[in-house]
Amino acid sequence: MRFAKTLGFCIATAFCQPTFASDVASAVDRDYQQHLEKLFVHFHKNPELSLIENKTSDRMAKELAAAGFDVHRGVGVEVEGNPPTGIVALLKNGEGPLVMMRADMDGLPVKEDSGLPYASKATQISPITGLEVPVMHACGHDVHITGLVGTARYMAEHRDQWAGTLMLIVQPAEERIIGAKAMMDADPWDRFGKPDIALALHVSSMLPNGVVNVIPTSPYAGSDTVDIIVHGIGAHGASPHAGKDPIVIGSQIVMALQTLVSRELSPHEPGVVTVGSFHAGTKNNIISDRAVLQLTVRNAGLETRQKLLDGVKRIARAQALSAGMPEDKLPEVVLKASTPPTLNDPTLANELAEVWRKEMGAERVMQESPRGMGAEDFPYFTTDPKIPSVYWAVGGTPRDAFAAAANGGPAIPSHHSPLFKITPEPAVKTAVESTVHALMSIMGK
Repeated sequence: MRFAKTLGFCIATAFCQPTFASDVASAVDRDYQQHLEKLFVHFHKNPELSLIENKTSDRMAKELAAAGFDVHRGVGVEVEGNPPTGIVALLKNGEGPLVMMRADMDGLPVKEDSGLPYASKATQISPITGLEVPVMHACGHDVHITGLVGTARYMAEHRDQWAGTLMLIVQPAEERIIGAKAMMDADPWDRFGKPDIALALHVSSMLPNGVVNVIPTSPYAGSDTVDIIVHGIGAHGASPHAGKDPIVIGSQIVMALQTLVSRELSPHEPGVVTVGSFHAGTKNNIISDRAVLQLTVRNAGLETRQKLLDGVKRIARAQALSAGMPEDKLPEVVLKASTPPTLNDPTLANELAEVWRKEMGAERVMQESPRGMGAEDFPYFTTDPKIPSVYWAVGGTPRDAFAAAANGGPAIPSHHSPLFKITPEPAVKTAVESTVHALMSIMGK
């Protein structure tokens, strides 16, 4: 196998002493009943917003230290005046690879309406608006951090079965796509060592309990947040010939942008350009001198990203020129925030899929591409410098719920919905089992 030869350690079970699925499953089940169940409920009832996950970070630091890890807190740079809450925890266990596993910990400004007995009633002052808002784990990050603790506890208790250094990262502010970059801006690889391999997972309400889904390509899109500031020449609404209407120019830009994906990308090349906000004007009889469009641009590869961003600039400029705007008043295209696409290493992804089939059962392993273009900031850890990585999903909804929905029953709530809920026991246990088997296949003696 390529990774076994290149990095000098085993990644395929053919070269490893096998782990025993029943032993792992029983140990994880026992830990869930004794410790992880209560921990999950605690995290679900006490979510915190991006950048201010202070209590969550405190609890994670205590849990990882109790498991025997060397815990480093406050890893990252200050963002918007908020001290960093990121954690890097290390467990050194002899000679071998340095392998990273990451979990994100922030919640969302959503009022929970799931009906769960442990539903969140938490509120916080939003770092963005300064207003008190309800907070909910509406994307399953409580599963991620609980699973990370379960992984830490298992790996620490079974040090005789593996060698190397396990690096666990607890990341803030994934929901705002700024937390991973804030941690990387503090040069963690210089301080703690650059991982040989990086891993991460996400629970999905759109997958049935107990399954693992991994693909050899891109599980998450790259995302760019773009503003287009359209300049015009103000005039009276009754005398449009006396000005240049930025609302008309902006509308033409919106319509022309629809051709970027449909006519400039191959049908096999995924991309999205969505104008989510259009603001202009102050009164019905005044032609404004300014309009602002707010876009999200999604891609599954860096070449596609560049093609779409170049197209946005070209279209905005062309529509303004066609309306007769002078060169010094052409639209400004401002890139506000971005994250690269999450690109799995295909060899590593396929090898881990085989490990999971062998250790967890073929019926629990899927390799289906996602049906959307959600984004993640995990690639900030793996893109520069390049680190081979795999990001997979674990299921979080009972199978009978899908059957009921197909027969006219309640729809499965999406992520970020007030109705969002995950069945914690199978989700957390699958997260821990899949991570342990992945780590043991890479680091196992």
